[in-house]
Amino acid sequence: MIIYKDCITGDEMFSDIYPTKESCNGLCIEVDGKIVTRVEGQIDDALIGGNASAECADEGSDSTTISGVDIVLNHKLQETCFTKESYKQYIKDYMKAIKAKLEQTNPDRVKPFMTGAAGKIKDILGNFKNYQFYTGEGMNPEGMVALLDFREDGITPYLTFFKDGLELEKC
Repeated sequence: MIIYKDCITGDEMFSDIYPTKESCNGLCIEVDGKIVTRVEGQIDDALIGGNASAECADEGSDSTTISGVDIVLNHKLQETCFTKESYKQYIKDYMKAIKAKLEQTNPDRVKPFMTGAAGKIKDILGNFKNYQFYTGEGMNPEGMVALLDFREDGITPYLTFFKDGLELEKC
């Protein structure tokens, strides 16, 4: 399995269990998810070797139902909010950080990244109201913010990540 991590914070963003595709000439990775509902906190007697008693009624345990996008739930991504202006400031700082990282690790990639990113940011700002924003579990404000949107069918959620802001870890 391959885990994709934020190269700045080290937070886990997604893994290769989801369908992915590159977009914007290899600048971004789009990861398709599903809306799921889970019950958390419920303990199955079979898991603990327990046996329901015929004499006492089981009071049960508290359980919570959680719905959301599987990628977000599985990788503990945290929702965050931006105004258009605050996102512009964030993305400006984030692009500087990625550029500095690329200058150290892959200098040939700096110019194509910066050129492609300018166009992608323009698209993001043009469709700003369609997005939900997610950070890694650590909620580091300097780290990557994934963009959640829905495909044309209105049902399939997908997250967009800047490819150059990710590092791969094989498990």
